Amino acid sequence: MSCAVWWVRRDLRLADNQALQAALGHGEQIVPLFILDPKLLDSPKASPRRNAFLMAGLRALKADIERLGGRLLIRRGDPAQELPRVVAESGATAVFAEEDFSSYARRRDSQLRRQGVPLQLTAGLTIQAPDLISKADGTPYTVFTPFSRAWKSRSPLDLLQPLPVPAQIRVPEHLDSLPIPAEAAQDPPHFPAGEAEAINRLHAFLQGPTSPVDQYHERRDRPDLDGTSQLSPYYRFGMLSARTAAAAVADLVRQRGERQGADVWLNELIWREFYISILANFPHVSRRSFRPQFDRIAWVNDPVSFDAWCQGKSGYPIVDAAMRQLRQTGWMHNRSRMIAASFLVKHLLIDWRWGERYFMQQLIDGDPAANNGGWQWVAGTGTDAAPYFRIFNPILQSKKFDPSADYIRRWLPELSAVPLKYIHEPWRMPAPIQRQSGCRLGIEYPAPIVDHAAARERALAAYRQAKSSALPGI
Repeated sequence: MSCAVWWVRRDLRLADNQALQAALGHGEQIVPLFILDPKLLDSPKASPRRNAFLMAGLRALKADIERLGGRLLIRRGDPAQELPRVVAESGATAVFAEEDFSSYARRRDSQLRRQGVPLQLTAGLTIQAPDLISKADGTPYTVFTPFSRAWKSRSPLDLLQPLPVPAQIRVPEHLDSLPIPAEAAQDPPHFPAGEAEAINRLHAFLQGPTSPVDQYHERRDRPDLDGTSQLSPYYRFGMLSARTAAAAVADLVRQRGERQGADVWLNELIWREFYISILANFPHVSRRSFRPQFDRIAWVNDPVSFDAWCQGKSGYPIVDAAMRQLRQTGWMHNRSRMIAASFLVKHLLIDWRWGERYFMQQLIDGDPAANNGGWQWVAGTGTDAAPYFRIFNPILQSKKFDPSADYIRRWLPELSAVPLKYIHEPWRMPAPIQRQSGCRLGIEYPAPIVDHAAARERALAAYRQAKSSALPGI
């Protein structure tokens, strides 16, 4: 019987899976294969939480495949060795996989093709592949707004048709499989893994008489509110396709006509595709600044300050709440990510790559493109025209986006009894109120490790110096 390999990578789903459908169209039997790649699972940017989420997702996918009559094959090792071995054992005449755009993925796939593996890559990681969204001269966009306009002109939502779940999967019986690693036998508590959970979350966010998406444009920047979809971990491993999400938004707009919140939410999906395009077309961003002149910034890189930031002990409550949320759950609200990242880079003058790596080591949804794009945006080293002077004031950000301090109190219990008047700036508390609230500065809660005004001036000076010292034409 003819056979094809469906090489599962970042597409742990059965619905709207173009690689799976291509494999089913090629052979009477398919081999659903996942390779546990030590280069990824054990890399310096690997996250134990993200690995646990992946393993839980594999268990869910395995059960879903078995319900269709198939089974998921698990191997471990270098794909350059394991994939040819599976092709030989199964007699497969083609391998189908969803295309990925990281530098490692591209090197890996090129090597396999040089070895003669019949690897065919399909779309699916994005709604529009990076090479399809380009300027009239064929060069890639480096500014989001024109990229977004071009993306929307190529992607009429009414025409998006996600692929269905197949009715049956037939797999050769004679292939050996490893067990899914049991070192993380339970789902991460805040993010149960799997396609079914992803679909349930999508429906809960979009449907109902008062669905959260209707207020998304008003609530998305409030970390104290439950106003976001929290679907990013599911996009990360393809438990939900972006096309399925966008098509669901289109259906919602058609049914109810309400589109302001839906449009803003769709814009976040386009940001995801923009950052994937940047990584695909400018792979140097994974190692250095998009704008070369900012590689000359004289970073302070104080390890003691960095550790205080990591531990959520900077003395700025909104920053510390964000970092405690990250450490405890493996996830952080997007506004909180911007505030915490800006504080590290601009207030502490620590290289954005330190923060980028730490986030990847912690985040369940840690994505090479989105994480890098977000950090470079905050650092002012990325695709924005002249954003180096954007320095978030953590006090103003805290008062604006956590006005009742519910987010701060949730993640910083030592501040739970601090009056609202002082909670955004606890260093302003008189000593008697510190004692009364059980939050003495320097004892129960740290004093600020840096002064905002002084840090802001230091950052501006460092960035100006880097720009002025850059070579002409850079």
